[in-house]
Amino acid sequence: MEIIHVSAECYPVAKAGGLGDVVGALPKYQNQSGHIAKVVMPMYRTKFLLANEWDVVHKGYTNLGNWWFTYTIIKERNNVLDFDLYLVDINGLLDRDKIYGYDDDADRFTAFQISVVDWISAWSHRPDVIHVHDYHAGLIPFIIKYCYRYQHLQNIPTVLTIHNAQYQGWMGWDKSHFLPAWDPWKRGMLDWKGSINPLASGIKCAWKVTTVSWSYLDELRVSANGLESLFEYEKGKCVGILNGIDSVVWDPATDKYIENHFDTESADKGKLKNKKLLCETFGLDITKPLIVFIGRLVGEKGADLLPQAIRDSFYYIGRTMNFLVLGSGFPEVESELESMKFLNQNDYNVYIGYNEGLSHLMYAGADFILMPSRVEPCGLNQMYAMRYGTVPMVRNTGGLRDTVIDYGDPDGYGIRFNYAAVGDISQAIWRAVEMYKDEEKLKEIRQHMMRLDFSWETSVKQYIDLYKSL
Repeated sequence: MEIIHVSAECYPVAKAGGLGDVVGALPKYQNQSGHIAKVVMPMYRTKFLLANEWDVVHKGYTNLGNWWFTYTIIKERNNVLDFDLYLVDINGLLDRDKIYGYDDDADRFTAFQISVVDWISAWSHRPDVIHVHDYHAGLIPFIIKYCYRYQHLQNIPTVLTIHNAQYQGWMGWDKSHFLPAWDPWKRGMLDWKGSINPLASGIKCAWKVTTVSWSYLDELRVSANGLESLFEYEKGKCVGILNGIDSVVWDPATDKYIENHFDTESADKGKLKNKKLLCETFGLDITKPLIVFIGRLVGEKGADLLPQAIRDSFYYIGRTMNFLVLGSGFPEVESELESMKFLNQNDYNVYIGYNEGLSHLMYAGADFILMPSRVEPCGLNQMYAMRYGTVPMVRNTGGLRDTVIDYGDPDGYGIRFNYAAVGDISQAIWRAVEMYKDEEKLKEIRQHMMRLDFSWETSVKQYIDLYKSL
């Protein structure tokens, strides 16, 4: 089959979170399974764009309401990602440094989606599946079905994968003219509670809808930022498929970002070397367990709870552990974490920003990774961590529930807690400190985790079976 993935992110081209990791890996493994998977995304001004060679494969002319524009499709020449990568360039809209965060994001992503459909409509053949990801591509199933200009494509099956339902791309009805002329009787396929909702539209119009873990699909029927009843109504076409991880990129034996490589047999020595490097770099005590947080410093990830949880742990448990935080997000959270450096007694530090290399070193050198997420559709960090022998400390939600078994349960290997609350986090930290004291138990858990299979092969088969069912 020929599968076209449409996404706002794709690692290593442009990434803001797990969406980028998934779209950067799933097509590669679909190709390896004998299919033809391609990725189409906006042409942001990124390092990847400047570092690689490109061919122009199409120029088109279409409109966003009353504004007619030319778009260009370029293709990466050397297949460096192991799949065909296409970028859509629209001067003035997509040619920017950042992925998101602009006042005209609704215009940008709507124009992007129209251009993708316009390009596919010019093909001499039809792809077997169009697989769209999150709200940034959520209008494509509607455009194909109900915009008169593109209805000749309506027999192409569409699949929508929801990586995070909190972000839905709401637009006022004053922007309805942005879309190519469409059947006014189908207004309800765009509308949700008085606004144009691209994610809701995608759920209504796509042939199948997937979420990135089984538990997240169940949770969306009771907590989906206003879409709960829609998920309940459309549950018959919704499927949970757990994300995998790229086991080539995330391999402690070959990871290009770390110097001290290790495998399952040499994990203790290898992790100690990486931990030593981290502790020397950030002024931490190597004799204490190292607990890290890696991710966006936002409420969704429970990052606002970190400062108080760290202070409470130091006060009630004692200064028997190290904390190292890597991330960026809410300015107030960043500021509070930075201000806590004055508390440092060789047991706390923070790096505000995004640093791919440092994140790999932290997975390799940490003893524990803390994920107190309020919402976690799948979560990849816990799977990366386990691949590197780092014990996950996770809230019992979404994909974290599906991938981490508490070490108090049979065959367990992680630490789970029920609520995104300072008290629960502090209790998990205490349990981590106690686990660290039992060297044999910790070694046994590391060996077990590193042998778990979170690769893409199983997930790819489930996606292919889903496509075939259409």
